[in-house]
Amino acid sequence: MKKESKTKKTTTTQSDKTNKSANPLFNIKFLFLILVVIAGIALTIGLFSYLFTGVEDQSNLDALGDRTAAVANTTGKIGAYFGHLLIYSGFGVSALFLCKILIHAGIYGLFGINRTRIKNVIFWDLTSMVLLSLTLGFFGSKNLILGGIVGYEMNLYFVDYIGTVGTILLIIFLVIVFIVFRFKPSPEKIKANLESIKNSVNKTIEKSKKEITDFNIDTPESVPTKSPENSTPVKEEHTDNLEKLITDNLIIENATETQSQPESQGETAPKHSFTMDPKAVKPTIEHSSELSLKNKKQEEDSFEGMILDTPNDNFVIEAAKDEEVLEENLAAKLVQDFGEFDPTLELSKYQFPSIDILKEYGNSGITIDQEELEENKNNIVETLKNYKIDIAQIKATVGPTVTLYEIIPEAGVRISKIKNLEDDIALSLAALGIRIIAPIPGRGTIGIEVPNTKPSIVSMKSVIASPKFQNAEMELPVALGKTISNETFVVDLAKMPHLLMAGATGQGKSVGLNALLTSLLYKKHPAEVKFVLVDPKKVELTLFNKIERHYLAKLPDSEDAIITDNTKVINTLNSLCIEMDNRYSLLKDAMVRNIKEYNEKFKQRKLNPEQGHRFLPYIVLVIDEFADLIMTAGKEVETPIARLAQLARAIGIHLIIATQRPSVNVITGIIKANFPARVAFRVTSKIDSRTILDGQGADQLIGRGDMLYTQGNDLVRVQCAFVDTPEVEKLTEYIGSQKAYPSAYLLPEYVGEDGGASNLDVDISERDALFKQAAEVIVIAQQGSASLLQRKLKLGYNRAGRLIDQLEAAGIVGPFEGSKARSVLIPDILALEQFFRAEEENM
Repeated sequence: MKKESKTKKTTTTQSDKTNKSANPLFNIKFLFLILVVIAGIALTIGLFSYLFTGVEDQSNLDALGDRTAAVANTTGKIGAYFGHLLIYSGFGVSALFLCKILIHAGIYGLFGINRTRIKNVIFWDLTSMVLLSLTLGFFGSKNLILGGIVGYEMNLYFVDYIGTVGTILLIIFLVIVFIVFRFKPSPEKIKANLESIKNSVNKTIEKSKKEITDFNIDTPESVPTKSPENSTPVKEEHTDNLEKLITDNLIIENATETQSQPESQGETAPKHSFTMDPKAVKPTIEHSSELSLKNKKQEEDSFEGMILDTPNDNFVIEAAKDEEVLEENLAAKLVQDFGEFDPTLELSKYQFPSIDILKEYGNSGITIDQEELEENKNNIVETLKNYKIDIAQIKATVGPTVTLYEIIPEAGVRISKIKNLEDDIALSLAALGIRIIAPIPGRGTIGIEVPNTKPSIVSMKSVIASPKFQNAEMELPVALGKTISNETFVVDLAKMPHLLMAGATGQGKSVGLNALLTSLLYKKHPAEVKFVLVDPKKVELTLFNKIERHYLAKLPDSEDAIITDNTKVINTLNSLCIEMDNRYSLLKDAMVRNIKEYNEKFKQRKLNPEQGHRFLPYIVLVIDEFADLIMTAGKEVETPIARLAQLARAIGIHLIIATQRPSVNVITGIIKANFPARVAFRVTSKIDSRTILDGQGADQLIGRGDMLYTQGNDLVRVQCAFVDTPEVEKLTEYIGSQKAYPSAYLLPEYVGEDGGASNLDVDISERDALFKQAAEVIVIAQQGSASLLQRKLKLGYNRAGRLIDQLEAAGIVGPFEGSKARSVLIPDILALEQFFRAEEENM
């Protein structure tokens, strides 16, 4: 009967298991628990990865549905999203407790552990997560990854109601409550644990002292004695003691022998020293002569880290490390951990405009009229023959608007004789704007430029799409158009360093400015270049208003980024002078010579932003109709322009000035001397040509974008690229529709002679609510500037400026001193508290 009952039980149990495993609900529950464990592991990996890659993936969180957007998180876009949600927007690093909850719940469910235990684990993990988030949010408020936004906001709530000290006491109380209820310690257990720790430490110290006392360090082999009888060989008992010391990780270094041993049988007794190696089982015996040579060499090489053993103390002598070496190592480590600084990271999703935005004109290609070329060649040869000038060879190069005929005269012909026949050749060809180049530099030929009867339009699209522009490795590449040989003409604005454009009305100056700005928009990121646009005509550059928050720079209190009022130009130019002085100070502190070296050093993280260093974008100042500014403002404009033209090249501020006629009363000799790069469109007289180019040629151009370019050397004839107003409008709309910076690039504050302390708020009752906090920030930093208050107190510029005015009226900071920061008149916080106390007593 017993056997039958056992058999029935076994059969019943096996059948139950079989039925349970065959149950579909059991399989679903089993798979679900495995999924929970895997999800917890994946979430753990994703959260850990977010701690290192969260900053890099910040800009790509919105592109969760975009497959092309790349993220650095180990678990991809989902891991980056949950990392941002749980760590940054949630509980900080304590969000890892959620991973622990998932893994424990899944494992406990798989092994059938009691649900009550699972609930306890979940409860204490959630409590730990909230408490740790609160603690890290208070003590690590500067880094939101530690406590997350939840911890940060909870601390702000508590600080507002119970203050900073009350919040600290509350956190301590909550930690104590958690320890008491979670681990249930008792005073007896704590006391017993402390006493056991104390006893174990005392025993260890006494044991070490006893072993050191029992061990005889001065062995006969290592230290000489007075009597030769004590010079005995090494004994086994010393080896045993050494092995005992090795097990306790005790390292003993003996000094090198300086005294000689007594001679025995005519030979010097060998000297030995013990070198203790904690990894070895037995001591290593080395000859003292070898050890002395080795120690001597080490002393000569470096004293870093040497330990001198004396009976009383251990002296550690360390060589001082150079601060520059430490900074280099820190910069290298930062680059290794985070990579080089990327100025484009804030607008990492910025898309450069497509070339298809620009228009392709139907007759943009060059059409060669063979009959026209043959006729012009015959006319040139016949005209020169009439004056007894024979030609050995003639060659034609067809350009967009002009054809160049290169001739090689016979031997004995004077070049000046051909040059004087310019009007006769123009008469025979019945053409406007014949220009003779005698000789062409570097070719050994004489050039005759003849306008085409059917000129071609050089579109901006063909210039931008050319490989020469696309592959240009320049700081500020500018594609002006195409030369006579139909080559794209690309120059570097950073090497000009300033450009003067001149020409009669309606000859293409404004189109040239648009082509120049379009080139930079297609090549440079908004973080790399900023424009300061001055447009007295109010209609030429207003289209660029749409890219204000991307590319434009303006004064802090200015509503419009494009300056159309001549009276505001003065403040902008003086503000640029302040920016120039500030940048030179940064270059001086960084010990570099130009903006390129500075930015390269900043990208390599060798410059500390907390010391005022920042990435410096290039600033391009564009002034249309400069003569109108001189007529209305005069010397107030001339002085800052002269300063910028002379000094601003090295710090990345470049000027582009367009005017109808750069006469002496418009552009002085100082300004003109600093504009080696000139662009001359067609003018009406040779005098105007000499004024612009210091030579003839501009009066022989044919207009409609035909221009001469010089950078202090030879003249290059270029057909300026044509970009129409609708093309510029589409381009600016495309850029303006993308994510931009919060505001335009703000230039330094400039207060004119009329500004100052006249409008200061002197009344104490009208002070800002953050007046005392602003005063503390200024006094601690010992630097009076509105930008400091903006960063520290997270204010807008207008409110920070009012606070500075109120601080000046109160006597905490000094008056405005131009490019220098305001002086702080109160030395420290104690003096500031006394100042406020005295102010309250006087009220």
